[in-house]
Amino acid sequence: MILQLTPSILVETPLGTGQALFIIDYGMHQNTCWVVALQRDGVIKHFDCNDVTLSTNYTYGMNLPHNKLDEQATS
Repeated sequence: MILQLTPSILVETPLGTGQALFIIDYGMHQNTCWVVALQRDGVIKHFDCNDVTLSTNYTYGMNLPHNKLDEQATS
């Protein structure tokens, strides 16, 4: 099953920030695949669900501690 995300979701991947466009579910024996357009160059990549996290959303207070730790590690 393929699910189009409307609107797209801002996510963090091992290759950087991107917009999640689709989710592909192959069934209960495989992880979900996320189709993401990377923000830095627009390249479309597929990521395993274990490699994708939501970006920080200050309006809803989502994922604040995760990204604060990342900022401290890089400074």
